[in-house]
Amino acid sequence: MRHIVSLLVLVLAVLGLNGLTLSHSSQTERKVKDEGAVDRIIASWKSKPQEVARKTIAKYGQPHEATASRLIWHNTGPWKRTELVNEEIPHHFPKPHHDMLYQAINYRVPPDKFDELAAYDGSVIAERTKGELAARCDLEEANFLALNLAHDIISGKKSVDEARKFYAEAMRAMKHSEYKQGLLFQVVRTEQGDPDKEVLASR
Repeated sequence: MRHIVSLLVLVLAVLGLNGLTLSHSSQTERKVKDEGAVDRIIASWKSKPQEVARKTIAKYGQPHEATASRLIWHNTGPWKRTELVNEEIPHHFPKPHHDMLYQAINYRVPPDKFDELAAYDGSVIAERTKGELAARCDLEEANFLALNLAHDIISGKKSVDEARKFYAEAMRAMKHSEYKQGLLFQVVRTEQGDPDKEVLASR
């Protein structure tokens, strides 16, 4: 079986298909083995996504999935999923930069907190049905900061205005380093999805 998987990866790389993905079970994640193929993919990327790709690979190893425009890692560090795209999404808070690195955790956000999170940072993304909370920036350190402050808002520790001020201080004056070094709250590994309630009863 291992030889078949290796052959499939090689064929995809040679034919230049849209991506490389190694199948995985729920127990074991297997990473893309053809490092050369991943290198060839990111070699044609924009400069900043390419820089972030190399930094992320150095920290977490080869991605589990790779396409011409996206690399994906599953269950690395505290993250449920890390997605890096060859895209530069303009974001002006707290200063102009580009977003491209999306990192998600299992987290059930109370519905009455969604508006506060949206007001705090448009690059903090809460998914109620899926039960995920994510941040998207150009630095993992900024994603840690964003989610730590999102948790502070959800738990009532900080207001939206306090969180935005704290974020700006952390990035401008290089303060609050502990907020950028990792997640300061317990990450739940079990699924946190909220499928909602049925309102169209079956007859």
